[in-house]
Amino acid sequence: MKIRLLAAALPLAFAAMSAPIAHADENLFGYVKGSETLPEDASEAYVWLTHRFDKGQGEYSAYDSKLEYEYGVTSRFTAAAALMGQSIDTSGLVINGYLPGAESYGFKLSGIELKGKYNFLSAAMDPVGLSQLVAVANAGLEGTYAKRDPLDAATQASADSAMQALTGDPGATFEWPTEPEMELEVTFGAGVSYRFAPNWSIGAETQYQTEFETEVGQERYSWFAGPTLHYGSEKWWATLTWFEQLKGGKEQYINQADGNLHLIEKTEHEVRLKLGYNF
Repeated sequence: MKIRLLAAALPLAFAAMSAPIAHADENLFGYVKGSETLPEDASEAYVWLTHRFDKGQGEYSAYDSKLEYEYGVTSRFTAAAALMGQSIDTSGLVINGYLPGAESYGFKLSGIELKGKYNFLSAAMDPVGLSQLVAVANAGLEGTYAKRDPLDAATQASADSAMQALTGDPGATFEWPTEPEMELEVTFGAGVSYRFAPNWSIGAETQYQTEFETEVGQERYSWFAGPTLHYGSEKWWATLTWFEQLKGGKEQYINQADGNLHLIEKTEHEVRLKLGYNF
């Protein structure tokens, strides 16, 4: 289980509007964050569901869920807390130190997230650009503390056997680190959304992410991009995003066929659905 703290997230947005594009903190994008915050003392609840699949070999399908609550501390600062869950179904794939062979389980708690957002420039109050068009840019820094429980003897033996088959080395063992780790994740993102009909917006977003780990320095990087579709009413909204990994690198798993992608912590494809309700 991981405890995640979003140390910094600085979203900027620019828009000129003949009519309001989004209500307070309505998410036009699946991954990139907008600059709008909740009004003071207002609240909003979110449900996120992300399907991640395809690591280039074997079978891999994972669902990530997030139940999040946001509160407007002031009109410019919003605080949030979230519970995260995960389910995985994978076979025919061994990734040293991350996925010990075939694994399958339903949804379970995977982490807690605390974060805050401060609005420096409001799209509603500082308009620049084209009518009904919103452009967003992000920079984020996240710190993670993680500690893995040791594998039981049967799982370790199974993982060792799989490693030996993959490498051809009868003495190979599966490494499953149990020492506490500190990770720093840096994220840059951007998106553009256009309101093409009342309540409906279509756009595209992209995100570059890299991670630095205690012992190895830069551990991974990945670049995703894809289209997004958004519907927003007065009380609720929904956003659907397809995200495709275009490039990635650094750490790779044994016998990874595509050397231009990062497929240990990431997958080739992601689909995210976000639902929000204002109250």
